[in-house]
Amino acid sequence: MKKYVLVSLVTLGIVYSCATNPITGKKTLNFVPNNQLFPTAFQQYDTFLKENKVITGTADAKKVEAIGFRIKAAAEKYLTYLGQGQYLVDYRWEYKLVDNKEVNAWCMPGGKIVVYSGILPITKDDAGLATVMGHEVSHALADHGAQRMSASQLQQLGAVGVAVATGGKSEKTQQVWSQVYGLGSQGLGILPFSRAHETEADKIGLVLMTIAGYNPETSIAFWQRMSAQSNGQAPPEFMSTHPSDATRIANLQAYIPEAKAIAAKVGLIR
Repeated sequence: MKKYVLVSLVTLGIVYSCATNPITGKKTLNFVPNNQLFPTAFQQYDTFLKENKVITGTADAKKVEAIGFRIKAAAEKYLTYLGQGQYLVDYRWEYKLVDNKEVNAWCMPGGKIVVYSGILPITKDDAGLATVMGHEVSHALADHGAQRMSASQLQQLGAVGVAVATGGKSEKTQQVWSQVYGLGSQGLGILPFSRAHETEADKIGLVLMTIAGYNPETSIAFWQRMSAQSNGQAPPEFMSTHPSDATRIANLQAYIPEAKAIAAKVGLIR
């Protein structure tokens, strides 16, 4: 067991010492470089579009694309401001509206964005849609997809370590330790990790939408509408991959002045 723990810690130490995300400035858990991740993501995106109904030519479809380009331009300006202008060279931006009643949107690594038609009644206006797209693009810019993959790999490595360490025990004991590890790694590791990503994407997204010319105050109204739509059915925060609506709104309200200050500085870049 000690051997596996040592290997895990050494691996984690190496990753944290060399993987720094340019938009957050943080050392991150990332085993998967973009030149490996992006081709797979692009292929999966193309497959998804072929298997789903993409809406084209409508006012809503054009709006998704137009706001997507504004968020892209904001991301480029922000990274230039941070001295990381070359970071987006391998991104292949694409924005599609898909006919789906689910209240959802996502951005794959490398800038491949999908907005489901079901979220449009809640975004309501351009600023609401910019809130969503800024958030989703921020997941891609902060390498959250690669980080989740890396965390999953570590979780699996830990499970192997537990299995090896309890290999000489009874089957019941092995099952108990496996369950304890599974619940512990999920509740104390994976879920807080995911919630931190959501908060980070909220903050970066707020900056991007502000740089793009949207009022960050409007993001609060959007999340309030999202909260009303959920009808109080969300699980407790500690059991969720996302912060609670109340936590999310409070975080955004606190961050709005900083987002405006950053956007003002970025606006001086020519």
